[in-house]
Amino acid sequence: MKTDNTRIYKISFASVYLHYIAKAEKKGRTKAEVDEIIFWVTGYDSEKLQKIIDHKVDFETFFAEAHINPNVSKITGVICGYRVEEIEDGLMQKIRYLDKLIDELAKGKSMDKILRK
Repeated sequence: MKTDNTRIYKISFASVYLHYIAKAEKKGRTKAEVDEIIFWVTGYDSEKLQKIIDHKVDFETFFAEAHINPNVSKITGVICGYRVEEIEDGLMQKIRYLDKLIDELAKGKSMDKILRK
């Protein structure tokens, strides 16, 4: 099944970032842990992330400028009803990788497991 995902690509990363933090904090995790996950997936640092948030960069640009961690291929499982390793759309797969890791954080997994160490 192919869906039209272009709407999510134009959403600003900053708006979703707030939801990631809220989800983590509701489960007793921290913004720092959310940031660590984002840094691991994208290769960004806190300065770059802040610029992305300040400039309301969309998801498409967010991932286009990232240096994706080669270990993201170790991320497996279901998110939003789809197996992340089977998502064919490369950009959607990267978005879902991030969603999956934030989910794991909220479910109490250790950072070592989340970051596939």
